[in-house]
Amino acid sequence: MTIRQLRQNRGWSQEQLAEVAGLSVRTVQRSEKGQTVGAESLKAIAAVLEVDLAQLHVAQASDETLVADTSAEEQAARQHVKAVKSFYSHLLSYTGVMVLLLLINVFTYSGYWWVVWPALGWGIGVVSHAARAFDLIDLFGADWEKRAIEKRLNKP
Repeated sequence: MTIRQLRQNRGWSQEQLAEVAGLSVRTVQRSEKGQTVGAESLKAIAAVLEVDLAQLHVAQASDETLVADTSAEEQAARQHVKAVKSFYSHLLSYTGVMVLLLLINVFTYSGYWWVVWPALGWGIGVVSHAARAFDLIDLFGADWEKRAIEKRLNKP
């Protein structure tokens, strides 16, 4: 049984387990997620839950296996969503700063539209970010890395 199951069998909340074991709630949360927890913390949890420490190690290892067994598709989807989110954040920053610079240029107009240069320079970065986020261009992506590693390993 996992730490979470053992805790729930007793009808305890994470806060109650943390209090009885003398640990922080965050430590209990990490232990239930299968993240690294100190040996002393595991001993305290095992003592409170009245199980052998070896059983907790097994439970923690199985939790890590579940996390590691997350399908490659799901992991790729999560990475893609993070990349798209990062791009939209970048685009929002670009738009806000460019509007501000345009307003400064308009109100301090000296006959020269200097705002074009930062817009073009940063715009190249935004377009590059979009190409990576939406997988439009994959020059040095995972496939390239895989081929390069295989090529390097197959050489005498």
